[in-house]
This record gives sequence, C-alpha cells and structure tokens, in this order.
Amino acid sequence: MSSNRIEGAIDKGVGAAKEAVGKATGNEKLEAEGAIQKTKGDMQNKIGKAQDKIGDAIKH
Repeated sequence: MSSNRIEGAIDKGVGAAKEAVGKATGNEKLEAEGAIQKTKGDMQNKIGKAQDKIGDAIKH
C-alpha cells in the first residue's frame, strides 16, 4: 500500500470530521475546510490506488 493511500485516508477522515463539526456548530469556515480536506484526501487515495496498480502490473 502506497503512502498516498494512507495519507489520503487520514486526510479524508479528518476532513469529514471537520466538516461534520463545522455543520453542527454553524461554523461555515470549518465546514468548508473539512470539505476541501476530505476531497484532497479522496484524490490522494485514488492516486495511491493507481500507483499500486501500476506497481502490480510492472511486477507481473
């Protein structure tokens, strides 16, 4: 598993938590920051998955 997948999963989780807290407290800035971090994490995770697939293809 690539480091991009791990870091992406962490960012996605932290972003989702920030977004939820922002919604619950009415803090639009925190909610927006969370949504951005969640999206960044999702994209980073997808990059990591692609790296893993490329690595697997090269090995075979």
